[in-house]
Amino acid sequence: MGIFAAVPRRAAQRVDALQLGLIAGLIALAAVAWAVTGGRTDGMDMGPGGDLGSLSFYLGAWVVMMAAMMFPSIAPMVRTYALVQRSRHARRGLGEPTAAIVAFVAGYVLAWTIFGLAAYAAFELFGALDIEAFSWDEGGPYIAGGVILAAAVYQLTPLKDACLSRCRGPLDFLTERWRDGVGGALRLGLEHGAWCVGCCWALMATLFALGVMSIPWMVFIAALIAVEKLMPWKRLANRGIAVLLVMLGLAVAFAPGSVPGLTLPGRGGDGMDHEPAMRDETSMGGEEKNGMAGMGGKGPGGEDSKDAMP
Repeated sequence: MGIFAAVPRRAAQRVDALQLGLIAGLIALAAVAWAVTGGRTDGMDMGPGGDLGSLSFYLGAWVVMMAAMMFPSIAPMVRTYALVQRSRHARRGLGEPTAAIVAFVAGYVLAWTIFGLAAYAAFELFGALDIEAFSWDEGGPYIAGGVILAAAVYQLTPLKDACLSRCRGPLDFLTERWRDGVGGALRLGLEHGAWCVGCCWALMATLFALGVMSIPWMVFIAALIAVEKLMPWKRLANRGIAVLLVMLGLAVAFAPGSVPGLTLPGRGGDGMDHEPAMRDETSMGGEEKNGMAGMGGKGPGGEDSKDAMP
């Protein structure tokens, strides 16, 4: 374990080209991912319960979105992992551990991809129930607000604290879980991703409640994740986010029209131009969806939106 003990001292002494390249690379990938995400979601329903599209479209958008949202937050972990790997390779006379670092990041992305697929299945199953009480004009705001309030409660649980501690302590995690080789790096990244999912799944559920295809809400949730993972005041950040989520959840439930940036289903709540998407829906079925896609929404004529599709 001596190699692990040496890492903090070396990290404090110098940040060489490898670490700078890793951090710059993650940030650059995140920037590209944000640009790609904006292009892929252009013209889509940005509100709560919006249509996620086909599985293939969603999966591609989800992976890119995760890169955009999560890569800045995992930079300390990837940097620490690279430091340890480089030290071990230097002792063995090996070259740069590029393959292992890539495998570690790939394992992390894989963990979030699995979560994204589970979220897609749950969302589609919920929509398939086609219950009128779940439509936005009925109980939709209360459901969305309830999800956000549940996320606030989760912020205060021991499980959240345990997962967040793993995310905030890269060296402790690596010391406890270390595995050699590229395969070991992939598994290590997958394990770290699983802890990260345990830490942030409720915040991601909040994103679904606010509008999973909305770039402003993606930025908001990504900022919350970065704050609680990177700020030095763990408890303050955690509790502060819980309070913010309580206020947001209550506002969405009881006064959704007053929430800045929230696109109300069936309306252009965030100021974006929704006319192209609305025209496409009208031309395909003659009726317009009522927001919470597939969740009991009805068109102007009183018939179920999904039945209007040929």
